[in-house]
Amino acid sequence: MHSQYSLPKIDSIRPPQSLSDGGTLVSQRLIIRFELGFFTLGKSNNRYVGIWYKNIPFRTVVWVANWCDPINGFSGLLTINGTGNLVLWNHNRSVVWSTSSSKHAKKPTVQLLDSGNLVLRDEEDVNSETNHLWQSFDHPWDILLPNMKLGWDLKSGLKRHLSAWKNWDDPSPGDFTQGIEFDPQLHTFPEFYFQKGTTKFHRTGS
Repeated sequence: MHSQYSLPKIDSIRPPQSLSDGGTLVSQRLIIRFELGFFTLGKSNNRYVGIWYKNIPFRTVVWVANWCDPINGFSGLLTINGTGNLVLWNHNRSVVWSTSSSKHAKKPTVQLLDSGNLVLRDEEDVNSETNHLWQSFDHPWDILLPNMKLGWDLKSGLKRHLSAWKNWDDPSPGDFTQGIEFDPQLHTFPEFYFQKGTTKFHRTGS
């Protein structure tokens, strides 16, 4: 199941490489570096896949993949499947999370960039450095990193917003969200908002 590359200390993986619990991807920037791997919160046995700042004593997680579906124990495995998607499996070989890109990559690569952005790209695409089939920056969680965007992406149809964690030990969605609203049909200006549940209690803009 695991290849000889199961525990890479690099910034990217390609088929047939995989990333098992204990292995990490590390961005190449020397000053501020990011690391992707498996981690636990609190005293539970729940394992998550996420990105955090490397070389900081207190782990600061900036993005979580399987925030609502943790893995119990250390059996998680990240692979690139036959359609070119990054897939997280549990010990039963059930899919826990996937990038779910509708575009099939002929030569898929998953890379953790210096920006902290995890990207899926096709190396056969001459513009693959910018044409990402999927990127974690399109799915922000509770932290907005430089070059991340909030609000509607009119091209992809994605609505990007920030969500508070439920608590320190549970990264699933809490009560508060934050984002930007814009309705081109009403010709309104973008509004920055805070929301608790379904109630917006603060807006900026016109």
